[in-house]
Formats: sequence, structure tokens, C-alpha cells
Amino acid sequence: MNAVHPPVFLPDPDATDALATRLAARLGAGDVLLLEGQIGAGKTHLARALIRARGVAEDVPSPTFTLVQVYDSDAGEIWHADLYRLGDPDEVIELGLAEAFDTALCLVEWPGKLGPDRPRGALELRFTLSGEGRCVAFLSDDPAWETRLADL
Repeated sequence: MNAVHPPVFLPDPDATDALATRLAARLGAGDVLLLEGQIGAGKTHLARALIRARGVAEDVPSPTFTLVQVYDSDAGEIWHADLYRLGDPDEVIELGLAEAFDTALCLVEWPGKLGPDRPRGALELRFTLSGEGRCVAFLSDDPAWETRLADL
């Protein structure tokens, strides 16, 4: 994985919402965001803000217990998955994520649980706590993300 954009510091929730809005405008069907970071690092907040930025007005709960929430947006389906509770990568197949990676915008929290089903070309957002805020690094094995995120 290579850095495809300089890290972004998010001092507060409003900054996270603004990043999600800018990022949402650059995403579409077949894009996969892998949201990596410890509990409380801001993964779910960014995912919710991004889903709302794509025109979803309904409640956007955390998929911690349902594992996957699917939304219809102005640009097609959005799948928001939280894999924290999965015990084995084989369980990913049962969720239908592999197919969704090709047809929907997918936001995946705890992507380490994907095992061999981790999609190539995905954009990883690696969240770390930094003082009172968060820092987000942007990584991918697909250099095309550099161009897509250039003016982020």
C-alpha cells in the first residue's frame, strides 16, 4: 500500500463531515473504502457523513450488530459494513460483500477481517488519534487514487 494523498488532520466532527462531503463527490459504484483504525478513531462518523452526503436522508445506524446496512443513494447502492464481530474471513462470503465490491459504493470498517477477500484497488483510510482530533492517511495499491484525490 502506498500513500496516495497527504494525511489530513481532523480537529473536530465538523472537519470530518467536510472531508466526507468532499470525498463523497469523488466516489461511485465499484469504489471500496477500507476504514481502518482503533475503536473511537472516527471510522463510523466518516461513513455516516459520507452516506448522508450522497443524499441518504434516512437514519444511518452503525452496522456493528447487523454487520451490513444497505442504502439507496443518488448514485446507486451504498453498502456500509462493520466486520468487527466476524470470527473468520469465510463469513464475509455470506454477507454478499464480494459481489457488492463490483456494483456498489462500499464502506468497510475493520477491513482486516476480509482476509483474502480484501479487494485490490480499494482506498484505505487509516485513522489515528492525534491529540483531541484524528489524522487520516490515504493508502492504496492503485495509483489512480492519486489523481482522483488530488484536489481533496
